[in-house]
Amino acid sequence: MKLGFHLNDFDWAGGAAQLGSTLAQIARAGDEAGFDRIGVADHFWRSHYMGSVEGPELECYTTLGFLAASTQRAKLTAMVTAATYRQPGLLAKIVTTLDVLSGGRAWLGIGAGDYEAEARGLGLPFPPLKERFERLEETLHICLQMWDGEHGDDRPYQGQHYHLERTLNAPQSLTRPHPPILLGGSGEKTLRLVARYADACNIRPGPDIPQKLETLRRFCDEERRDYDAIEKTAPFAFDVGENGETVGELLGRLRWLAGMGIQTVIGFVPRVDRITPLEILGREVIPAVADW
Repeated sequence: MKLGFHLNDFDWAGGAAQLGSTLAQIARAGDEAGFDRIGVADHFWRSHYMGSVEGPELECYTTLGFLAASTQRAKLTAMVTAATYRQPGLLAKIVTTLDVLSGGRAWLGIGAGDYEAEARGLGLPFPPLKERFERLEETLHICLQMWDGEHGDDRPYQGQHYHLERTLNAPQSLTRPHPPILLGGSGEKTLRLVARYADACNIRPGPDIPQKLETLRRFCDEERRDYDAIEKTAPFAFDVGENGETVGELLGRLRWLAGMGIQTVIGFVPRVDRITPLEILGREVIPAVADW
């Protein structure tokens, strides 16, 4: 099992004036601890699940670029981008740039989106669910077309919702054939798209994980896709306590996830700005789960 950590709350000591220096410390500590990847929530408002939406939230791709400069090995991904928030050609260019400047460490994390209040509040597109999934699939088509070949397969793209005259992409991504694609969501529509296009799924933790993965396997059979080639990931919380007193409990929960087929866990770390939790995870948890 591999572990990544997820940044979805920036309400840290020192406020906005210290966010940059604190984030750099967190990134370096996580990289040194051996985390496989760092995920950043692609939101503009703090999630209502974190409390007040007025809390601090950093823009995802600016933050990922900052993290690229602050780390050496960890992979970098949005967790996850709402497909309607950015035009597909722009999104492909953003992820390509992140991949090039990070030395080939970028992932495309994407989904249909579910934060309507945020989108409405900032005037971002948020069509009905059916259209959001249509736009998600067209976005995947466009990204894969732009990542095809030396400078992208630069023929026009004509979809139902998007029309691009030339899908040129230079410089091309360092990761070939393209930056890996993670699709967030556990519903059947998302899992079918995983089987068609993605390198990883991201399924919420719960006793229904085996059922979800069996659905994914069925879709892979229908799409003639190798089920084992898709990385099975899940979000979680890595709470080790103030001084590591709950490491044992956390290991038990991670073993539970591994037993259901989860290969990579991307977890929120409470009190991450104190750095100590990352150090404890690197010392006591990452080595313990490596052979699962």
